[in-house]
Amino acid sequence: MLPIAGAITLAGLTPLALVKYNIRRMTSGRALSMTQRLSALDRHAMVTIVNEKHELSEANDLFLEMTGYTRSELMGEQVLKVYDVAHRGLALEIRTCLQRGEMWQGETPLRCKDGSIIYTHSTIMPLFDAKGVWKGSISVRTDITRTRQLLAERNVAESLHELRDDIWIVRADSEKFAYVNAAARRRLGWQDNEVEQHSLSELAMQPGAKAIRSACRRMIERNETSTQFEETLFDVPFHISIKFLPSHHNDGRFLIVLNDISARIEQERAQSDFISTVSHELRSPLTSIKGAMGLMLSNATGDLPDKAVDLLGIAHRNADRLVLILNDILDLEKISAGRMEFTLDDVDMRDLIREAQVANANIGERFGISLEAIGVDGPLPLRTDPNRVIQVLNNLVSNACKFSKAGDTVAIRVRDEGDSLRISVRDQGQGIPLQDQHKIFEKFADLANSSRTTKGGTGLGLSICKAIVQSLGGTIGFTSVEGVGTTFFFNLPKLEAISSEASNEPKLRVAS
Repeated sequence: MLPIAGAITLAGLTPLALVKYNIRRMTSGRALSMTQRLSALDRHAMVTIVNEKHELSEANDLFLEMTGYTRSELMGEQVLKVYDVAHRGLALEIRTCLQRGEMWQGETPLRCKDGSIIYTHSTIMPLFDAKGVWKGSISVRTDITRTRQLLAERNVAESLHELRDDIWIVRADSEKFAYVNAAARRRLGWQDNEVEQHSLSELAMQPGAKAIRSACRRMIERNETSTQFEETLFDVPFHISIKFLPSHHNDGRFLIVLNDISARIEQERAQSDFISTVSHELRSPLTSIKGAMGLMLSNATGDLPDKAVDLLGIAHRNADRLVLILNDILDLEKISAGRMEFTLDDVDMRDLIREAQVANANIGERFGISLEAIGVDGPLPLRTDPNRVIQVLNNLVSNACKFSKAGDTVAIRVRDEGDSLRISVRDQGQGIPLQDQHKIFEKFADLANSSRTTKGGTGLGLSICKAIVQSLGGTIGFTSVEGVGTTFFFNLPKLEAISSEASNEPKLRVAS
């Protein structure tokens, strides 16, 4: 009986053991599969768990690596710590969604430890306990920062491609072209797949391209980020703007924008021709009117009542002002058209300064200003147009007198700078407001503390001075401090004395 009973018992237990074995095997397989899936997820995505107090309680290694935090710096901290201030509204919106028991999916910008922002696509699930009470959330994130950057670059490239301006992008290290837009390709005659085969050096025979190449190299040497200038390239006048775009890999690029200004130049030429014609037509009758009023004021027509003399005096002074305006306009027109004549001669700068002092003595007396010359003890040879230099000096000195206080001194100083002479005119006036300094050389510049009606002037003098100095190969500028005064200066090429075998007297030449 015992063997039979044992057999029956064994027969009954065997299926149960097999079932348990199969269950253990299946459970073990599922657990292994789940472990492998979680491992893959852990390697691919950033995973965090937040508790019911909105504190970070878990974060995988990838999350820490991407954000730059250590585990101790994040655990127990509010999850808002990894959201930039500008995006914390989004974090609160996600929290509200989760507390309603809803899953949230979307883009979440995260703030890294160094302050930078990474963009992630997130799936965030609410967590509940066995009683259905909300206990926090689990987040799974993938980094989409590079994808966003590529999309942005593509959108920018598409926009640049359709611009009417020529756009070049040139590598700073090799000066090879990285990109040109459609307008530039048509002008250069390049195919799309040929762009990266070309470099700036290939275009160096073109004066404009040579200027662009020199400007790029100068920006690198001087650590500048942008520059702009006007130049002719392919027989087309361009306004050229260059911006240096740095890179983390020390392979920065130049963004070069060439704006065709042919239409603007043609319009300016037409305006200049019109103004020139009108000015010429006005000057002759105005000179006659001014002369007639001068005769009347000198009693050539007999004595006039005092009231009539006063009115004629006002008219005569305004006629003088109109003649000055017309002469200035004609000078500007000649300079811009390249028709102003310059007669170069060997001169001594001391003589020109003395002449400017004499010419402005009356205006100095009128405003109670004394004139002082500094640095004129020794010879100052110069090859230049003396009449035009006197024109510049007279303008700067008369302006300094007008905008100084009675009793002040206007100083005219000459300084030897090696290859040039620097001539400066300093006043002790109210200075030029900072917000107006950028337009000081513009035509008819209207400054906040300037009054032409009381001080006189046409508003064209400084723009003419700039044009004359630049035409003579020099530079002009100024420094000004409100309440202290202003110093205008210009540099002209200096002359050197060299010996001649045929004569004991020195000859003058322009220093190279």
